[in-house]
Amino acid sequence: MIGQIEGIKHADSPNFFLMAGPCAIEGEDMALRIAERIVNITDKLDIPYIFKGSYRKANRSRLDSFTGIGDEKALRILEKVKNTFGVPTVTDIHESAEAEMAAAYVDVLQIPAFLCRQTDLLVAAANTGKTVNIKKGQFLSAGSMSFAVDKVKESGNSKVILTDRGNTFGYQDLIVDFRGIPEMRSLGVPVVMDCTHSLQQPNQTSGVTGGKPALIETIAKAAIAVGADGLFIETHPAPEHAKSDGANMLHLDLLESLLTRLIRIRQAII
Repeated sequence: MIGQIEGIKHADSPNFFLMAGPCAIEGEDMALRIAERIVNITDKLDIPYIFKGSYRKANRSRLDSFTGIGDEKALRILEKVKNTFGVPTVTDIHESAEAEMAAAYVDVLQIPAFLCRQTDLLVAAANTGKTVNIKKGQFLSAGSMSFAVDKVKESGNSKVILTDRGNTFGYQDLIVDFRGIPEMRSLGVPVVMDCTHSLQQPNQTSGVTGGKPALIETIAKAAIAVGADGLFIETHPAPEHAKSDGANMLHLDLLESLLTRLIRIRQAII
């Protein structure tokens, strides 16, 4: 199925595939610099790669939080990344009306976890013909994601990916149940582990989400060991200055060494 994503390189690689990039598109120069670094790394390691960047952040704790640089401006930057480096791109949509707009610029439409039950949104994404990456709700079991998959497939689109991003554990923490990866894979779709959002600490009293980035490698290793088809990693050259979700991002300088170690695990289990 990954090979069906238009423009993806190394589709026949035995390695996992990677969705990676900044949380939000902060500007053209930043997006191109991050994309160039990751493309060089994934080409070297023979990893199929999809550039990730949100054109707008709709789910924010505070009204004054960064939401984006403008929808069309950010989407055009995603299109430029695709055209410059020859890699597909993924971005999240939040309302049904956004599906067709975003689909004109990107290759994969992502459904945020909190919206994974929104029927109209799933159908609108499916109707674009693009691959639909559905993030599992923090409040749902792995098995219950079968209904989200069915909504897309019954709308005439068989190109579906599921992404786990942890389960709500109390009010301000998440925990990953790795049993969910094989369970969701049994639905006949590729399954991705979101290694950065699964380490968020939401609902902090400051109104800024916290995180535990030191555990990104732990989550990634376990996911590959239990059979995840792909990994989702938000990364930035200066996470402490990122305008969104910096607290749980991987520093870009650490990405290549992490992926190299993960490939060894993948090779050991296939």
